[in-house]
Amino acid sequence: MMSKEYHSIRVVKGAGGWGGPLTITPTADKNKFIYVTGGNRPAIVDKIAKLTGMEAVDGFKTAIPDEETALAIVDCGGTLRCGIYPKKGIPTINVLPTGKSGPLAQFMREDNYVSNVDVDQITLLGTEDDVPVQTVKSAEPVVADTESQTATEGIDQSKTLTQQAQNPGVLTKIGIGAGRVVSTFNQAAKDAVQTVINTIIPFMAFVALLVGIINGSGIGKVFAKVMEPLAGNVWGLMILGLICSLPFLSPLLGPGGVIGQVVGTLIGVEIGKGNIPPQYALPALFAINTQNGCDFIPVGLGLAEADAKTVEVGVPSVLYSRFINGVPRVFVAWIASFGLYTK
Repeated sequence: MMSKEYHSIRVVKGAGGWGGPLTITPTADKNKFIYVTGGNRPAIVDKIAKLTGMEAVDGFKTAIPDEETALAIVDCGGTLRCGIYPKKGIPTINVLPTGKSGPLAQFMREDNYVSNVDVDQITLLGTEDDVPVQTVKSAEPVVADTESQTATEGIDQSKTLTQQAQNPGVLTKIGIGAGRVVSTFNQAAKDAVQTVINTIIPFMAFVALLVGIINGSGIGKVFAKVMEPLAGNVWGLMILGLICSLPFLSPLLGPGGVIGQVVGTLIGVEIGKGNIPPQYALPALFAINTQNGCDFIPVGLGLAEADAKTVEVGVPSVLYSRFINGVPRVFVAWIASFGLYTK
């Protein structure tokens, strides 16, 4: 049986994108790539499969082992998916113009992630000159000084003298323990600040910009007229929850939580203006968030190391469970909102 021939491609960032360029080279072991894009199939999937000869796998239908995955394609707006595959060491293409953001941003580098990629950003590496060659310089032999060797013999230079003590005293143990605690809290503080800078502050700026556009352009008045039949009563909110939870729509509405953010901001502004009664804030929150997380199901199952059969069954199960409980959860939220805003 003849072995299949694979080809390398070069992927660069699109306008407003981040990262790259990436060189994807399939091998006999890594000859598949997965796309987790809300159930739809971007045009770049077909082009990559045609140029490289790799097999394309829909992450919403099945799963493939990480050791067989040469590339991952996502449509993440900046939450978790854009950093999951870089953390696993899998080159990642994001079809959205998402930069280095999210709770796993520290794993996203220019050599394993590129965003805002379309078919024009993917080219075939046709010649050997196009393929980057990595050369490893051989280490030159170092003649060790006999006196230095004798001086450092018996000392582990990778550890401190305190750590090398055979019988550390009580004060030494207390000092080591305190140092570990302080180091842990210090690193946690750094991670928290980095998360605020990369995720929370950009979201606050986005919401502030959106509110300014709504108030300044008059979109809010038009939206209020359109949404009043839905957001102004429980039956309309249940219809909104039903629409957002439709199995074929929820994976498309979920990425980055953008739809929920936009609609939530619009409804919040109108509640503040008095156009929508405040008692509908809680059921509205449940109505516009029935789709949240639906785009992340395949990735979550992959993190749990689920096999292909589990993914095939698990993805539609979660989607349909969201659809089934989408309307009842809005009704329960409406009941729970009784008396919340009474004086």
